[in-house]
Amino acid sequence: MIGLEEYIATHSSTESELLRTITRETNLQVLNPHMLSGHVQGRVLSLISKMIQPQRILELGTYTGYSALCLAEGLRADGELITIEHNDELEERICRNFAQSELRDRITLLIGDACERVKELANRGMQEAFDLVFIDADKREYCTYFDLVFPLVRHGGWILADNTLWDGHVIDPTYDKEPQTRGLCAFNDMIRDDERIEKVILPLRDGLTIMRKI
Repeated sequence: MIGLEEYIATHSSTESELLRTITRETNLQVLNPHMLSGHVQGRVLSLISKMIQPQRILELGTYTGYSALCLAEGLRADGELITIEHNDELEERICRNFAQSELRDRITLLIGDACERVKELANRGMQEAFDLVFIDADKREYCTYFDLVFPLVRHGGWILADNTLWDGHVIDPTYDKEPQTRGLCAFNDMIRDDERIEKVILPLRDGLTIMRKI
């Protein structure tokens, strides 16, 4: 008897050979492979992007590039995805993964602190320039990330935030003092009370919050 997760995966669209290779190599060669979006979530990100058909996507937290490649599948023909990763030790691997994709010319990788890089984009006059933002970086900084990216999203645009249920820790008092859990709880409460957006948390994998800027 197969498990529910396997059932869902086998009844969802398949991932590309490149994405399968990234998954395999990340699990074998990179620390914390659980950070990879993975097959089902990757297909969800791809479908959301294809529904929106964004001109510009911003991603905070590249890791090994899996989610960026999934999101890029929905870009318009002349679209661009900018992804930011703080860990410079992953840069060579990310660039190698992107180079194998037919979407490579539409993806720009920035290495550095996500907050500082987003501020640089704002200083370049990119207010309301993005149709879709995906937040998947340091959980302690989610509130700050949201405040920084919000002006860069057009009205009617979308913001996705990953890991917002944090393996159920957000409702477990045992983790009340754990910094990442506290950051996510603060973010979830902030989003709940923000009337500038429509929002819903989906129990997908580790929690995915979908927000639409009104």
